[in-house]
Amino acid sequence: MNSKNVTSNNQSAPRLIIAGTGSGAGKTTVTLGLMKALAQRGLSVQGFKCGPDYIDPTYHTAVTGRPSRNLDAWMTSPAYVKQTFQRASAGHDISIIEGVMGLYDGKDPLSNIGSTAEIAMITQTPVILVVDVRSMARSAAAIVLGFQHLEPELNIAGVIVNRCGSAGHYTIVKKAIEQMCGIPVVGWLKRDEDMSIPERHLGLVPAIERGELEPLFQRAADVLLEGTDLDLLLELATSAPPLSVHSTILAGSTNVIPSNTAHVADTARTSDTLNISSDTEMALISDKTNTNDMANATDITNIARLASVKDAEHVAQHAALHIHSKPDTYQPVIAVARDAAFNFYYPDNLELLEAAGARLKYFSPLAGEGIPAEADSIYLGGGFPEEFAAVIAGNERFLEGLREAARSQMPLFAECGGYMVLAETLTDREGRTYTMAGIIPAQVQMQKKRAALGYREASAVQDSFLLKQGEVLRGHEFHYSMMTYREEGAIPYAYETKGLRGSKQEGYAAGSIVAGYTHVHLGSDPQAAQRWVEHCRLYREHQA
Repeated sequence: MNSKNVTSNNQSAPRLIIAGTGSGAGKTTVTLGLMKALAQRGLSVQGFKCGPDYIDPTYHTAVTGRPSRNLDAWMTSPAYVKQTFQRASAGHDISIIEGVMGLYDGKDPLSNIGSTAEIAMITQTPVILVVDVRSMARSAAAIVLGFQHLEPELNIAGVIVNRCGSAGHYTIVKKAIEQMCGIPVVGWLKRDEDMSIPERHLGLVPAIERGELEPLFQRAADVLLEGTDLDLLLELATSAPPLSVHSTILAGSTNVIPSNTAHVADTARTSDTLNISSDTEMALISDKTNTNDMANATDITNIARLASVKDAEHVAQHAALHIHSKPDTYQPVIAVARDAAFNFYYPDNLELLEAAGARLKYFSPLAGEGIPAEADSIYLGGGFPEEFAAVIAGNERFLEGLREAARSQMPLFAECGGYMVLAETLTDREGRTYTMAGIIPAQVQMQKKRAALGYREASAVQDSFLLKQGEVLRGHEFHYSMMTYREEGAIPYAYETKGLRGSKQEGYAAGSIVAGYTHVHLGSDPQAAQRWVEHCRLYREHQA
């Protein structure tokens, strides 16, 4: 297949970031309303979310009809983020990026690392700042002015004020901000207690699939349009500077395999973690794009230069990891559990596995399905298995399939919810206990209080099909359950994870199993995806 290299080619990419002054300012409501309003105009909208959140991308996907993407420069790298954004936004009329927490809130209180501001600067995207103006007038101008001056390089292009008491209140706030800040207030949302986004709970995915949240999305669009100048927002979106593209694009495909430079480009970054207070986890229904693209060493080296990587040669070596196997090479099958119980997957992880040569086969344990017969590996993502524990416990085909996979040394990777299902039992919040796969000698107990939340740097404690001892993947941890092992002193831990509160050993790695609470991003080290797929091939050879 012929490819064409597109180097330093300016591309018009209308785009906006919807940021907030803090969590709860209303950025999700504005984002969903804007996406819906733009779609109603007949525009093709591509959604993105800053940070590791799974829930907001699910909303985006439901509104736009296409998978939303996470942009996280700490878990991956600035170059990776830029290329992911370019790749996903190509061919669409406008891209809308929803921020995380407050505009400048991130991993490090002394820098923009891990913040919405960092993503805005990497992608050169105009920012629309959402400000909650309850019980204030001219003070709103002081807030916006402070946000403008904290990072002069950031383009805060406009403001939307939320929770105004009346049209008169809006007029006062608008005049004050525009006088002092020199940017337009493009609209307002009235104070409306009924406009809150529903609780992020187990019912979100089924509710979206049944179309039950469509009235909410429509209401958000109606409220936004009632007081917002949509034409001005589009003008601000088109004011974004052209994006310079440096990637290899195959003829007939819009996908580009993302490269990663996280561990050489970000050596100056700290390993402390951020407690993300508002963005919890939920499903991201991933697309099933067949990735047929190739990345070469020259491209990866140039991307490394963009990220200020000193050791570009090391990064270039990773290019070989993205080149597909020869046609006569066996394409192993990775069975991916995906339904309302198992649905936390980064699209990048799935695509990197495909890029490494795997074929993904989706199945639903909740629908009574077992492990696909052709599987050479199993991928159990996170989700809410505790809310479907009775159904999972009753699917003996699925549970016995997991046990047989473990006995036959099939590579089995499980994260968070998937990790829980590998335990002996799972006890829900009501105290009901259900039998699980029994592969990991432990019991899982749901807690009322959150057990863990934040970024993680996961270093392999031992060699596995995913990582060599000491190799690192970056990711995120969030859960309300506790895993209690029968013999605490003899746990074959998978990772040593580093976070805000120090380091700890977690997870389970024994035989062909790698499991843990950490949701890893394979983009932080694509070699892990390559190694995983190679072990799948070895497994198939041993079964022959």
